[in-house]
Amino acid sequence: MRKELLDRLKKITPEEEQYLGGRDQVRTEFYTEAMGGQFIVDSSKLLDKGRLIELRPHTRFVHFPKHSHNYVELVYMCSGMTTHILNGNETLVLNEGDLLFLNQNATQEILPAGEEDIAVNFVILPEFFNVSFSMMQEENVLRDFLLSTLSGGDSLLSFLHFSAKDILPVQNLLENMIWTIYDKHPATNTIVQTTMGLLLMNLSAFAENINKGLPERYDENMIFKVLKYIETGYKYGTLAEISAEINEPAYFVSRLLKKHLNKNFKELLQERKLQQAVFLLKQSTLTVEKIMAAVGYDNSSYFHRKFREKYGMSPGEYRRTMV
Repeated sequence: MRKELLDRLKKITPEEEQYLGGRDQVRTEFYTEAMGGQFIVDSSKLLDKGRLIELRPHTRFVHFPKHSHNYVELVYMCSGMTTHILNGNETLVLNEGDLLFLNQNATQEILPAGEEDIAVNFVILPEFFNVSFSMMQEENVLRDFLLSTLSGGDSLLSFLHFSAKDILPVQNLLENMIWTIYDKHPATNTIVQTTMGLLLMNLSAFAENINKGLPERYDENMIFKVLKYIETGYKYGTLAEISAEINEPAYFVSRLLKKHLNKNFKELLQERKLQQAVFLLKQSTLTVEKIMAAVGYDNSSYFHRKFREKYGMSPGEYRRTMV
């Protein structure tokens, strides 16, 4: 990160001065209207009206007790480290270059950070991601999995941890977002939504690294690997091949997908093929027969039947609706 920006983020805030002066408990009134009971950080305390995203440097020198958020939080570790206890029982140390997405189902506790431990917290309303996800290829199984996590719906995950210290494009995108939000450009929402879309594309490209450093998240790691395989290898992909690649028996992979995604490998592969067929119907002039072959079908009647089951019309009819 550029020194100019890091120096800006390092400045001691008035709130931090209170903790350095001896106050040993977080000023919860800065973060929530509720008094007593569960500590839920409220976006209305942190976001100006009409804003979908804001950022604030992480408050150092104090212990943040267990809390949740009524928004999506993205923590980016600019320098140093911070220790987070997630969902009451998982300890995660964020080091320089790490990202942590938390949805509204996650709980978080943060141990005191020192002066050189610089992190920024992006406060993001779920609807902010509408533009960002629309930039990714339409109807994408990996995108849908990330979307279900970030929207806080019924998802296997309540958080996404990503180590990006050595991935320069991710570093640049995050730094660009920080500058844009700080400068309060009139088009901040649009600019940052577009930048977030590019960031999510990079996360998808390196999906096998999400939550990789957490051995207790083995199931999640395996699912990311299978989804990444399906995303790129849908045309000729097989359960036997991905099972060999991740060194797990086929029955384990099938059971894992069914348990967490409520779909087996064949269903996910079929879904991805049809998603790509729709993309080609919209974006190309290829004939339906060539599209069928391009996505890995060799039986025309089977392809047409499956397409109609999912979309309620034939591929030709679907294309005509796009005109």
